[in-house]
Amino acid sequence: MVELTLAHWVYLAGTVLIILTMLVRQNVLVPSLLMTFVVGWMYMGSFAEGLQTIFSASLVAAAELFNIFLIITVMTALLHSLQALQADERMVRPFGYVMKTGHSSFWVLALITYGISLFFWPTPAVPLVGAILIPVAIKAGLPPMATGVAIAIAGQGMALSSDYMIKIAPMLSATAAGVEVSSVADKALVLSLITGITALLLAYVRLRKTIRKPSIRHWHTWAKINSTEKVRASRLQSEKEATSSLVFAIVVPLAFLAIVAYMVYATLTEGASLECGAGAALIGGVAVLLMITASVVFNWRQSLNQVSDHLVEGFTFAFRAMGPVIPIAGFFFLGSGEISAKIFALDQGVQAPSFLFELVEAGQHYIPENPFFAGFGLLIVGMVTGLDGSGFSGLPLVGALSGALAPTVGVDAATLAAIGQMGAVWVGGGTLIAWSSIVAVAGFAKVSVIELVRQCFIPVITGLILSTIVAILLF
Repeated sequence: MVELTLAHWVYLAGTVLIILTMLVRQNVLVPSLLMTFVVGWMYMGSFAEGLQTIFSASLVAAAELFNIFLIITVMTALLHSLQALQADERMVRPFGYVMKTGHSSFWVLALITYGISLFFWPTPAVPLVGAILIPVAIKAGLPPMATGVAIAIAGQGMALSSDYMIKIAPMLSATAAGVEVSSVADKALVLSLITGITALLLAYVRLRKTIRKPSIRHWHTWAKINSTEKVRASRLQSEKEATSSLVFAIVVPLAFLAIVAYMVYATLTEGASLECGAGAALIGGVAVLLMITASVVFNWRQSLNQVSDHLVEGFTFAFRAMGPVIPIAGFFFLGSGEISAKIFALDQGVQAPSFLFELVEAGQHYIPENPFFAGFGLLIVGMVTGLDGSGFSGLPLVGALSGALAPTVGVDAATLAAIGQMGAVWVGGGTLIAWSSIVAVAGFAKVSVIELVRQCFIPVITGLILSTIVAILLF
C-alpha cells in the first residue's frame, strides 16, 4: 500500500482545482503557481523551500518543453525568411488544387497528419504539416482553430494512441500486463480509429459554421501581413530575386519530402531507426540551413543581421504564445518521480515523490469487479496518469492494473490495457491538456493552446467513451 502524505492530498486538491478552473473557462496560471508553492511547502516542510519550488518547477518545465519551443522558433524564422522572398505564397499555391475549400482542407489536414504521425510520431509531423499545409488551409477558408483541432486529434490523438508502427506504447502496456504486444497493438489500433473518427466528425460538425469562403485575405490576416509590407517586399525584389522566390518555393517542400523519405527508410531499415527526438532535430536543422540560405539570397550584405532578426522573431512568438504553459506544466511535473527529483533538487539515492502515480496506486483497489466499471476505471486511471504531460509514462501502471483485474472481471487483459492506453495517450499525448505537445500544434496554428484544448474536449471525451463501450461489448 502506498502511504499518502499531506503533500499528496494537496497535490490532488491542486489537480482538481486546475481542472475545474479550465472547465469554467478561466486562466489556470495563478492556481498552478499557488498550488506548486503549497505542495513544495508541504513536502519539504519549509516555507522558504516552498517558494523556491515555484521557480525550480518552472525552470525544470522550461527545460523539458524547450525542444517544442525551439522547433516553433526555427520554423517561424524560416517562414519570415521565405516571406521576404515572397516564396511562401508560391510554395503553398499548388496545394490549393486539392484543398480548395475549408471543408476539404479539414479532412486533408487530418489524413496527412495521421499518415505522417503513424510512422514518426506527431513531434516531427507537426512542423512538416504546419509549415506547408496550414497556410493553404487558412487561405481556403478553414479557421486557424479548426486547423489546430484537425491536426491535434489526428496526430497527437489517433495516431499516437495506437502507436501501431513504432509500437513503443503497446509494448509498455503489454509487457506490464503480461500479454502479447501484438494483441494490445491490434486492439489499440481499432480503439484509436473509433475514438479519432468520432472526435473528428464531432469537431467538424461543431466548427463547420466558422468555415468561410476561400480568400487570400484570410492568410494575410493570419500571417499578419499587411499591404504596406507586401508593397515594400515587391519593390525590394529584382528579377533575380523573383527567380529565387520560385526556386525556394520548390526547394523547401522538396527538402521536407526528402526528410519524410529518409525517415521512412530509417523506420523500415533494421538498425537505422530514427527516434522521435532525432526526427524533430533533423527537421529543425534543415529549416535553419534553409532560413540562412534564403536570407543570403534576399540580401547577402544584411544577411547576418536578418538571420538574427528572424530567430529573435521566432523566439518572441514562441514564448509569447506558449510561455504561460510553463508554470502549469511545472505543477503537473511534480507528479512524476523522475522530474520531481530535479525540481526538489534531491540528493542521489533519495526516493523522489511521485504524487500523481502514488495517488492512482492508492485508489486502484476501489475499482469494482465489473466489466464496465473495470473498463471505465482503467480509462480514467489512464487519463489521470496522462496529466503529467507524458502519455507513455503511466502505461506500465495501466498495464499492471489490467493484468491484475482481468481474471476477476472476465475481460481480456489486452483489452483493458488497450483501453487504459487510450486514456493515457489521448490526454498526455496530448489533446486534453495544455502542457503537452499540443503546444506545438497551437503554436503553428497561432491559436490559444487553452482554447484549443477546450475545442478538443467534448469530441475526444465522446470518442473515448464510445470506444470503451465497444471494447467491453465486442472484445
